[in-house]
Amino acid sequence: MNKPFKVFHILVKHEYEAQDVIKKIHEGMSFTQAAIKFSTCSSARDGGALGPYKPGRFVEAFDEAAVQLPLDTISPPIRTQFGYHIILKK
Repeated sequence: MNKPFKVFHILVKHEYEAQDVIKKIHEGMSFTQAAIKFSTCSSARDGGALGPYKPGRFVEAFDEAAVQLPLDTISPPIRTQFGYHIILKK
C-alpha cells in the first residue's frame, strides 16, 4: 500500500443531500464545518475524522473509494447501507 493516510467523512441519508453538501464545500465551506453541520455520524463532532486508514475497517464500497481517492480531495457521494458518504482523504 502507498503512504499512510487519514480518513474523514460526512454521512447523510440521501444522495441529493450529499450533492448539496459537496456544493457548499466547493463554494467555500470547510469540510470540518460541513461535517459538524450536516453529518449524521457521531464523527461529526470531530469534523468527520475517522482516524488513520486501516484495510478492511470500513464497508467495502467506502474502503475502495478511500483507497482510490487522491490525497486532499473529496469523493463524490458513496452509497453504503448507512447512507451516502462524502470522503476526504488526508
